[in-house]
Amino acid sequence: MISRSVEGDREAAFRAVFDQNYAELCRRLTPFLGDHAAVEDIVQEAFIRLYYRPPSRMDNLPAWLFRVAVNLAYNRLRSEERRRRREHGAYEQPEEAWEEEVLRREEIAGVRKALARMAPRDRFCLLLRFRGYAYAEIAAVLQVDPGSVGTILARAREKFRKEYGSTVVES
Repeated sequence: MISRSVEGDREAAFRAVFDQNYAELCRRLTPFLGDHAAVEDIVQEAFIRLYYRPPSRMDNLPAWLFRVAVNLAYNRLRSEERRRRREHGAYEQPEEAWEEEVLRREEIAGVRKALARMAPRDRFCLLLRFRGYAYAEIAAVLQVDPGSVGTILARAREKFRKEYGSTVVES
């Protein structure tokens, strides 16, 4: 009887953490992936990891969950990029008839290429700042000192400029 009671308490605590954090995690990850179904899959995987392998320190579970979800999102983006590269050689997509659409897509592709070439920390730092996160929030996600976020951002912006410039030259 005691083990059922303890297990029930664990289930209730997990359910409470899930209810408090699920929607917010989905909202925060959607800009990274754009696909709501993929976001839900990743957030669910983060909660599965919490359930079966919880962190040693439980003092900031929302930040831990977000960090795990960001890592899972990054892994998904990398594997999708590898898949796209494989498929790109298999067939060519038809060229768009509208010049503006072509230019817009090239610019988006250039931004994605530049971001893909950057270190994960730099990329997520830029994306978080672009989405309006405060330095303290970025520091919590990246697990760095809040005073270093400005320097990390400045360096990441410079790396992005260089990478974006090289993707424009390649095209």
